[in-house]
Amino acid sequence: MRSALVLLAALVLCASASGASAPKGGPQVAALFRGIPQHGVVLGRSTAPVTLVEFADLQCPYCARWERNVLPEIVGKYVRPGKVRLVFSGVTFIGPASLTAFRTVLAAGMQNRLWNVVELLYLNQGAENSGWITSPFLRRIGAAVPGLDVDALMQARSSAAVERQRASAEELAQGVGVYETPFFAVGRTNRSLRPLAVKALTPGAIEPVLDDLLH
Repeated sequence: MRSALVLLAALVLCASASGASAPKGGPQVAALFRGIPQHGVVLGRSTAPVTLVEFADLQCPYCARWERNVLPEIVGKYVRPGKVRLVFSGVTFIGPASLTAFRTVLAAGMQNRLWNVVELLYLNQGAENSGWITSPFLRRIGAAVPGLDVDALMQARSSAAVERQRASAEELAQGVGVYETPFFAVGRTNRSLRPLAVKALTPGAIEPVLDDLLH
């Protein structure tokens, strides 16, 4: 019995050391997006009069700060009431792991869960190019999203559909002239968008632009 307990304790310690615990923020992220339509890379109602495109690298610490400190207020004040729809367009400036993460969130978008995975990745972000984006970690992220088929998620990452979306996002970023992250483009829905470089990672840096477009 004692040897079995010692073995169990060792297994628990190994799991903890390898980061095998559930990612933080699962219930909060589920609550943030619950009831809001998602379709691929889009969050919010198709009838929203304003569209805000977010260009972000999933390894970027400033993007993570935006997601933690600003996105929840934008979602609550503009997206949930149907005023603004958000579009996620990934860029992969930092390194190969950024591409792995971006392919994963695009695969989640095929199940209309992209924004949940994006937010969880930012809440559990590691240091740039430190090896934190691994398949086991991405599986744990996926398992924390209600209704997400994790096996289908992992398989879809290398699909032709995901590659087409990735190439389209790269083309959009080049067309807008994205040179840093996070970066934004904004405008009336189904009309031309204008680049928007946010000078501060606060709601006050972007809300006046949204309010102006809504009036």
